[in-house]
Amino acid sequence: MKWKKDPFFDSIVHIHKSAELKPIVQLKNFIVNDPNGCIPISAVSKRGLEFDIAIRVARFLRQYPSVFEEFRGEHNSPWFRLTPEAAEIDREEKRVFKEGKEDLKDRLKRFVLMSKDKVLPLKIIKGMAWYLGLPDRFLEDSKGDLDESFRFVDMEDGLRGLTIESNGAKVLSTMQRNAMKNGVYFGGTLEGIEFPLFPSKGLRLRRKIESWVNEFQKLPYVSPYEDFSHLDPDSDFAEKRVVGMLHELLSLFVEHSAERKKLLCLKKYFGLPQKVHRAFERHPHMFYLSLKNKTCTAILKEAYCGNSSIERHPLLAVRKKYIELVKESDRILKNRRVNNRFIKHEKLDSVNKFSMV
Repeated sequence: MKWKKDPFFDSIVHIHKSAELKPIVQLKNFIVNDPNGCIPISAVSKRGLEFDIAIRVARFLRQYPSVFEEFRGEHNSPWFRLTPEAAEIDREEKRVFKEGKEDLKDRLKRFVLMSKDKVLPLKIIKGMAWYLGLPDRFLEDSKGDLDESFRFVDMEDGLRGLTIESNGAKVLSTMQRNAMKNGVYFGGTLEGIEFPLFPSKGLRLRRKIESWVNEFQKLPYVSPYEDFSHLDPDSDFAEKRVVGMLHELLSLFVEHSAERKKLLCLKKYFGLPQKVHRAFERHPHMFYLSLKNKTCTAILKEAYCGNSSIERHPLLAVRKKYIELVKESDRILKNRRVNNRFIKHEKLDSVNKFSMV
C-alpha cells in the first residue's frame, strides 16, 4: 500500500526525541549512581560506544547545560554533576519507578510470555529496556525488583535468559481486555476481535484492498500469548496473529512506538516471519511509519487517537519533562554565544580606543 505522510504523527515530540534522550538519561544515571553525585570526565571519556554517543563524551555533555553542570575539580580537570532541575526530575523518576514497580513487572512478564518458548535472553531484554521503561539494574535478582515468578535460566550458546513460572492463569492481551470491556469478547479461543482502525487524513484504500481489510477484521483473533504452531504461516490467520503481536508489543512500550529495525531483531524469539516489516505497510490504519530523523519509527495509532484504550506507561510523563528540560539547553547555549560576541566586541572597542590614544 502506498505510504502517506501524516504530519500529526511526525510531530509527536516525545516519540522523535526518544533516541536523543536515551544517552542523556544513561549518562544522568551514571552520575547519580556515583557516591559523590559527580564524576570527572575521565570516568566516561572512553565509554562513548557504551552510551551510544558518536562524538567526544565531553562535547556531548556540554551540549546539554540544562542537564549537566560543569565545574573544575582536582588538577583543574572538568567534572560534571546534574543541574538542580535535572536532579529534581531524577527524584521524581525514582518515585515513579517505586510506585509503578508492579506495572513494570507486569509489562516485563508480558514481554517474556509473548516469546515463542516463554524465555528470552537477557541481552534481548536489555536491548529493549528503554522501550519497556525498565530502570537500570532492574534485571539483577540481587536488587529484589523481580518476584518469585521470574526465573533466570541458562540458554543455548551460553546465553543467560529470563523465563516466567506459569501459574496456569490465562494472560489476556490489550485487545482482549478492551473487547471484554466493550462486551464483544467472552474469553473464547477463536472469537473474532476487530482491530481499531484510524485512517490518516487523505489516505484512501482501493476498493479491492478495503474489501480484504473488512474480511481480515472478521477472522478469529489469535492472542500473542497463545500457541500459534498450528497456523499456516502463509495464511491471513497467521498475519492476524502477527499484527496482534505488534499491537501488543507497542502497547507495552513507553511511547507506544519503536524503531522498526529494533522490532525486527525480535523475529527469532517471537516466531515472527522474515518479512514481518510488511505488516506495518499492509495495515496503515493501525500503524504509522515515520521517516523523521533519518530512521523508520513504527507508531501504534490507537495510542494517540481519540479516547484511547491503551494504558499510559507510568514513565511517559517523566520523559516528557526531561525533553522539556533538554530543550532549555538550546536557549542557554544561544545566550552564551550572544554574550561571548558582546564581550569580544567590548574588548575590540577598548583596544581600538587605546590605539587612538
